[in-house]
Amino acid sequence: MADASTTQLALIRQLKFCAGHRLYRHESKCAFFHGHNYRVDLEVVAAKGGDEVDEVGRVVDFSLIKKRMLGWLDDHWDHAFLIYEEDKNALAAIQMVEPVKYFVMPHNPTAENMARYLLEIVAPHVLTDLGVIARQVSLWETSESCAVATRSEHPVAIGPAMPGTAIIKDSRSSVTS
Repeated sequence: MADASTTQLALIRQLKFCAGHRLYRHESKCAFFHGHNYRVDLEVVAAKGGDEVDEVGRVVDFSLIKKRMLGWLDDHWDHAFLIYEEDKNALAAIQMVEPVKYFVMPHNPTAENMARYLLEIVAPHVLTDLGVIARQVSLWETSESCAVATRSEHPVAIGPAMPGTAIIKDSRSSVTS
């Protein structure tokens, strides 16, 4: 077995979702409404650090990461439009559509801001009792382009911030996914 002082174990779980957005004040075509098939690579480490594993020998079960994080993504970002809260024109446009699902972001929904939001806000909330900390989120906007948000240190021991909630308007009598 490797020396615990030189070994740190981490897990990476890949997650996928589809969403639309536009980049407020973008100088080119990304200012238009468009969508992506996103991929998220979520890296977690044991909350206590090092080579800490459970009685089975895992940092955490991969299925728990999927259930928690993909569950949040499915509920809030999948098949939704991500709209910057200051983009009043986009908010007004999206609110005229029905059925619609949208998520108001505190920052422009760039890949960088989305990765940071998942790392700093969503992951601490959904993973809170699993004994792991999200260390890095890579958010792939295309198969060639991703943004990476990396935690530079362990988070301060305060409660996680509450993530936002998707807004859904749908008056259809029978909704199917």
